[in-house]
Amino acid sequence: MRKGLVIKRELRQAANAAENVTNSRTVEMLARAGFAASGILHLLVGAIAIRLAMGGTGNADFSGAVAELSTQPAGPFLLWASFVACAALALWQAGDAVFDYNSLPGKKKAARKGKAAAQAVVYAGLALTLLSFAMGTGSGADNQRSASDFTIRMVQAPGGVALLVLIGAGIAVAGVVYGIRGLRKSFEKHLVMPSDPRVRKAVRILGVTGYVAKGIVLLLAGLLIVVATLQAHPEDSTGLDGGLRALRDQPFGVYLLAAVGAGLVCYGVYMMVRARLARMD
Repeated sequence: MRKGLVIKRELRQAANAAENVTNSRTVEMLARAGFAASGILHLLVGAIAIRLAMGGTGNADFSGAVAELSTQPAGPFLLWASFVACAALALWQAGDAVFDYNSLPGKKKAARKGKAAAQAVVYAGLALTLLSFAMGTGSGADNQRSASDFTIRMVQAPGGVALLVLIGAGIAVAGVVYGIRGLRKSFEKHLVMPSDPRVRKAVRILGVTGYVAKGIVLLLAGLLIVVATLQAHPEDSTGLDGGLRALRDQPFGVYLLAAVGAGLVCYGVYMMVRARLARMD
């Protein structure tokens, strides 16, 4: 009995220490930098999408964006700094998922914790992509190849087709949620909005445009997974880049792709603004 109490006390102390780390001022500042790093990557994805619409080349996904970042002056420093920032943001979101929202009612608590956990996974993925390029092992085609290989392995696994359809549908639904969040301006509750009406209006425009554009991209990527899976062509599922290229192939697609690319640029700028205005409590 006494040994069990000692173990429980030690586990509680370890949990408190972990919570203190995730809530520390240092992690908070680095997490804010993570929003800015994510914004830069979204901006680069948007710029690549616009370039594709104009007949240029490039991979319009985060791997392609990181490849672009690595070619800039001070590229290695930018890669390592962005890796640390995104890793800190993933840690901060994971802390929210584990330690926060416990006073909320059951369903709301589960929803908030689930959202924070999903965000932690997303930013951890960005951090790993940045790390691979910083260490010289990444390439601009990594995301496409990884997405395609993953879907091929899933199709070959028992129950994999159904699971892939669910994953694709989930990504598509997330895209719809992003779009609704933008149109309803519900992203504002995560910000300390500036007092200047002109600045507040600019932030609102960036948020609405950016969230709708990202929603469209996620919707396209999710639908591409579903269609490629059901048509038994899992190799065609290539993530964000595949979704954007599919958009380009539609009637008036180059104009739509350019518009979505411009929206992603807006989302990138919004995320950099969020680094300053985000509520971190």
